[in-house]
Amino acid sequence: MHGEREIGLGEAWTLEDLADVAYGRARVVLREDARARIDRARAVVDRLAEAGDGAPNVYGVNTGFGALAETRIAHDQIRTLQRNLVRSHACGVGPLLPTPVVRAMMALRAQTVAIGCSGARAEVVDLLLAMLERRVHPRIPSQGSVGASGDLAPLAHLALVLIGEGEAEHEGAVLTGSGALAAAGLAPVVLEAKEGLALINGTQLILAVGALAVLEGEALARHADLIGAMSLEALQGTGRPFDDRIARVRPHPGHAASAANLRAILAESEIMESHRDCKKVQDPYSLRCMPQVHGASRDALGWARQVLEREIVAATDNPLVFADEGEIISGGNFHGQPLAIALDTAAIAIAELANVAERRIEQLVNPAMSSGLPPFLAPRSGLDSGFMMAQVTAAALVSENKVLCHPASVDSIPSSAGKEDHVSMGSISARKCAQVAEHVRWVLAIEALVAAQGLDLRAPLQAGLGVRAAHARLRESVATLLEDRPLHVDIEAVSELVRSGELLRAASEVVGPLA
Repeated sequence: MHGEREIGLGEAWTLEDLADVAYGRARVVLREDARARIDRARAVVDRLAEAGDGAPNVYGVNTGFGALAETRIAHDQIRTLQRNLVRSHACGVGPLLPTPVVRAMMALRAQTVAIGCSGARAEVVDLLLAMLERRVHPRIPSQGSVGASGDLAPLAHLALVLIGEGEAEHEGAVLTGSGALAAAGLAPVVLEAKEGLALINGTQLILAVGALAVLEGEALARHADLIGAMSLEALQGTGRPFDDRIARVRPHPGHAASAANLRAILAESEIMESHRDCKKVQDPYSLRCMPQVHGASRDALGWARQVLEREIVAATDNPLVFADEGEIISGGNFHGQPLAIALDTAAIAIAELANVAERRIEQLVNPAMSSGLPPFLAPRSGLDSGFMMAQVTAAALVSENKVLCHPASVDSIPSSAGKEDHVSMGSISARKCAQVAEHVRWVLAIEALVAAQGLDLRAPLQAGLGVRAAHARLRESVATLLEDRPLHVDIEAVSELVRSGELLRAASEVVGPLA
């Protein structure tokens, strides 16, 4: 079930590493150096716990939580305190998180403990890794986190299964937490001092959802270059605006990468050669400015990636244990604001790929703009409506994205009797980003479908090498539209080509890897 590649806890991970764990392509291991860091931090907590009722107040170890931080908890009630914390905070609602997101959360929760500042025992991490390996996946509602003190409610649902409560999926069955662990040959843990808090304080929901969404956004940016090139050819546009000299005098890296992709994809185009001497001076912005628009999205996603990959190696617990000094310090590393702002930005960046793609779809179906193509690309215009409604669907998705792109990070509602008086709403930023990416995939699929019809109508002239290869791969899954049929089946088929990367691979096999 798992790939052979191992990824070590406490080490730097890329977003691709996290995705490989989420989709079962790699396994997570706890190496000896990371185990030693965990043990050193745990020893600090143990010394405090062993001091009993004579120990100083330390948040979450021998005190209540949130607004109850000043309430002292007796030494003999510490286990009950940790169990009650997990139970009381498991109040999420809404649709369940997809399994890859749950797996990413589990891996990230183990990762932050392995940094060596949480103070949980290595046994807790061992159980998390065993659950990943044996595919025991907690059922976690997607809503209920305000992104500080971390993703408390979703992570509490995860932690419930570790103590044998809650619900989990295993081998296709929905079981109680204890039942799922038993079915996998595992036993629950009894939480010791600070361990309940160590399991639920942090940004692992925001990070898991956001990382997978940003990865998809980066892939969609590459597809936008390819599919935009298909539209350019179908509309008899020019590749002159993608000259590398234009990119050099405005040196944004995303612009340069997008322009280089377009040049490679459009190489050896018979269609472009056929209208080289036409009287048209400039193409519309949605064609001419693809490197500028797609490139800006690429640069924004690149910044979001940097933020997310820093967070993967961050200690986001509270309080933090500094073993070298023997100190436990309360702080605010659980606050999701860095991720919230980055993911709000990423959502805007991804949405723009569809915003400009829908304008290219309009050009393809509108006879006033399509350079001689029939209305709505219908074989028998009037009798057939062709791709009329495909553009309408794209417009609906683009409009919905505009609503979703309102930044969640500008909002804050105080909680916990005012103790938590500013929160990030980062979980909403992450979930919106993922929803935007899904919508963009649909819009790009619609554009590819419509552009392919336009390319058919330009035959026998051949498009550029990359466009030609992508068009051929698409036609293996979806036939040319000869008469009206339900297009949702075609759109779903092309969406899968985008989601799986097959459309991009077809072009890359001919023109080389695309940036």
